[in-house]
Amino acid sequence: MTNSKIAGATVTDFSFHLAARDGAARTGEIRMPRGVIRTPAFMPVGTAATVKGMYPEQVKALGADVVLGNTYHLMLRPGAERVAKLGGLHKFMNWPHPILTDSGGFQVMSLSQLRKLTEEGVTFQSHIDGSKHVLTPERSVEIQNLLGSDIVMQLDECVSLPCEDKVAEKAMRLSLRWAERCKAAFGNPAGRALFGIVQGGAVPALRIESARELVAMDLKGYAIGGLAVGEPQDVMLAMIETVEPHLPTEKPRYLMGVGTPDDLVEAVSRGIDMFDCVMPTRAGRHGQIFTRFGRMNLKNAKHAEDPRPIDPQSSCQAANGYARAYLHHLVKSEEMLGKMLLTWVNLAYYQELMAGLRAAIAEGRLQEFIAETKEGWARGETVGEPA
Repeated sequence: MTNSKIAGATVTDFSFHLAARDGAARTGEIRMPRGVIRTPAFMPVGTAATVKGMYPEQVKALGADVVLGNTYHLMLRPGAERVAKLGGLHKFMNWPHPILTDSGGFQVMSLSQLRKLTEEGVTFQSHIDGSKHVLTPERSVEIQNLLGSDIVMQLDECVSLPCEDKVAEKAMRLSLRWAERCKAAFGNPAGRALFGIVQGGAVPALRIESARELVAMDLKGYAIGGLAVGEPQDVMLAMIETVEPHLPTEKPRYLMGVGTPDDLVEAVSRGIDMFDCVMPTRAGRHGQIFTRFGRMNLKNAKHAEDPRPIDPQSSCQAANGYARAYLHHLVKSEEMLGKMLLTWVNLAYYQELMAGLRAAIAEGRLQEFIAETKEGWARGETVGEPA
């Protein structure tokens, strides 16, 4: 493991440092041997040891300090033991910076066939070849340790919303018991961290109990899971507001699987530090882009003869250097380059948005920044733009 340096000092352990606050919003740094994560942070999703359509160097150049890998997908292919034998996930995917791995629980629940959930863990069939696997809290941690990820997530049970309160309660309590087992299996390795995951559906009392129980375990960070799974945005934001007062201010907070640019700015204003979502990469592969003018669909015929770039003010070469007409052509022709360029546009915008949020919090002008950003999305392009 390479060690990062802060002001000349070598970083050997995991720590979180707050630099500024603006209301509930915070900006700071998560420091680890492999690097510093500036918060609020958006983590590009590298499910199968790759951020789809992007070179690792591109992802880093856009401003990403950390990427996410997926335990479920990597345990099935190529296998955690094989990755470990080849030197670990960082070396395997040529990403020497921090990596967070999720536990695989969400994918087991949403992708696998014929799954069986017990107190011990989950038995399931692979969505790839039907082979049988068992994922327990201990095995999830073992896989993440074999991969060598810097931030490890506990195994939890994630339910879809809406659901009955009793279903949410049962899953929340099982997730707490699994968190205890994950903590015992993980131990306290230097420079790495285990995060717990707050569950409880859309029931405030369950969310609060989950948060309090996890905080009592004294983990190094806390995620809010089980959101962005079918509920309206106002329900998601209400659950963040419910949980946030019960999480320690001195530890990072991670909202899993979220979301749209609007979700990000609203969650940051409510005290969230970390995010991940497949949306920018998946949307890019399907001709959809996010910009300071709002969302655009490059499949639309109106772009077919438009010589303008997406946004000449963007620092992203894909956004400032290619005609919309050309991008439209690539999308309609289903060319690989189109998927790559639009993924690049989206990840660049997400990182620009996070950089803007960090600066606004540091300057004490977060609400003005959010208002300006939302006004730009609502207004869209005016005549003569982009200029």
